[in-house]
Amino acid sequence: MFAPDFMAGQRVLVTGGGSGLGRMMAEFLLAHGAEVEIWGRRAPVLEEACGELNATHPGRARFQAVDIKDADAVEAAIAASFAAGHGPTRLINNAAGNFISRTEDLSHRGFRAVSDIVFNGTFHVTHALGKRWISEGTGGAIVTILVTWIWTGSPFVVPSAMSKAGLDAMTKSLAIEWGRHGIRLNGIAPGLIPTEGMLARIRPGENDPAAKWNARNPLGRTGTPEDIGRLAAFLLSDGAGWITGQTVALDGGQWLANGAGSYTEYLAWGDAEWAEARERIKARNAADKAQRA
Repeated sequence: MFAPDFMAGQRVLVTGGGSGLGRMMAEFLLAHGAEVEIWGRRAPVLEEACGELNATHPGRARFQAVDIKDADAVEAAIAASFAAGHGPTRLINNAAGNFISRTEDLSHRGFRAVSDIVFNGTFHVTHALGKRWISEGTGGAIVTILVTWIWTGSPFVVPSAMSKAGLDAMTKSLAIEWGRHGIRLNGIAPGLIPTEGMLARIRPGENDPAAKWNARNPLGRTGTPEDIGRLAAFLLSDGAGWITGQTVALDGGQWLANGAGSYTEYLAWGDAEWAEARERIKARNAADKAQRA
């Protein structure tokens, strides 16, 4: 669909780029000529991912371990990239956190664990890089990974739904404000593109959630790395030069067919099911925290 050098000359910062959707998009961009810089909190994961990316695309992948919740750390990391001569020309806001919970069981700390990354962190990165592009007069393009819940809401993931809706508002607002600076902002609202980390927190204990989704999806399948890679690359490219302020659903018609969010089946859960889900999520969080130590 795209020429191998379609993204040549672009340097793309991908937050949350060491795994999951971020890694998928980074691989697609590299395969089409871009350089990528991946950010995340887990340095060992980033280092391993960067080594694998460079094995296929030598010298075109870099990483920084950055906690995007920390605005000062974000500013420093952006400055370091530009000082080293490879400041990003494009941005994918992909870093996120989420887990299922009955909202009445949600602690303030649990709410902040999601909103500080998704809402605050995404703004920090967008703000820091956007200011740089404005001051240098270069323009730029941003893609933010959103969710279809921005249109429908969704039970049991209220911190994520609230935060992502805010980022959709940011996308629209800055598309208007920053258009005069040559900066475009768009969003992608993907359906289920299975990743191990996402399934551990959002579909705890389900052995084959894709099979259930396939049966409910109008196109009869879940998403692929190529699906999200192609759309992200297009929206970042000059070929999308008159598209801004838009969020594109990438879900095979799932949200149109099935309505409010992805987790309504959990309305049937009782205390036992929620207790089991919490234990599975805690175990996964502990494993991830150990990698950040």
